[in-house]
Amino acid sequence: MLMRDYVILSIETHLFFARIMKEHSLFLEAGFPCCEKEYIEEADRFRRKFEELLRDVLKIAEGSIHESVLNSGELITEFTIFAEKKTETLSGIPIDSDISRITRQLPCNCIQSENRSLYQPVQRINERALGLLNELIHFKECILCKMVNGQLFTTNYPLLIEHITREARLYRDIVEQIMANRSISYQNLYETEAFWNQIMMEHAWFIRGLLDPSEEQLIETADQFSRDYAQLINMACQQNCRANAMTEKALDETLKYRDFKAAGTKGILDCRISSIILPLLADHVLREANHYIRVLETGRTR
Repeated sequence: MLMRDYVILSIETHLFFARIMKEHSLFLEAGFPCCEKEYIEEADRFRRKFEELLRDVLKIAEGSIHESVLNSGELITEFTIFAEKKTETLSGIPIDSDISRITRQLPCNCIQSENRSLYQPVQRINERALGLLNELIHFKECILCKMVNGQLFTTNYPLLIEHITREARLYRDIVEQIMANRSISYQNLYETEAFWNQIMMEHAWFIRGLLDPSEEQLIETADQFSRDYAQLINMACQQNCRANAMTEKALDETLKYRDFKAAGTKGILDCRISSIILPLLADHVLREANHYIRVLETGRTR
């Protein structure tokens, strides 16, 4: 891998995934009862550590991000800052929205042709991220183990803990491959689609389970998306479609799903949807859909 590609891929990876990790930590923190002080404090520590990582990445990010990433809506959406502010008010957990403001202001200029001076700072960030991820994955695994054994209560589903652990492992795998100088251009699109189709299906399950029972139409729509992604997963397992056709089907489905999530995020922020969904969680799953769309579109053009 060229040094230039190493720097760009590292920065783009952290700008998306480190934000996802800090929000996972916030959702964990918000879900524990007040008697679980040690778990709350540990989740808060991870939230602050990933915020620090993001701030340091942003200091060196300008000129090292592809325009397709900046314009994808995977780093920030039109709703993110409002969702952060509202979630901070509702949960009492502080959120550094300056990170989002700086991200929003990143210029869509050309990639720097030479960024040799960034290699060592990026290498140190990659090492920090790996250390943090190993700790966070262990923390999540411990939470899940105690939950399934009836030793810990949280308002987060066991499947959600498993879900966010898989995402943390993916982040770790990508960083490890970058540091080993292997190209992470999603060359194995089959595996990438399988991972994100599973994630999208589970998002639908979580949305359904967090909506108020009175929101019958939204619950049915979420159910339909879960069935559609289950069908995509089943078709891929049975190899009923050519790879290109599967990518097109996944892209078409995720574009529709993205619109549903965007409407849902706006509805939650405008208090028009009855649910127990934190506003930032709604924006979080929207950004993950945007990321998957960008990955699919990139894979389709190769």
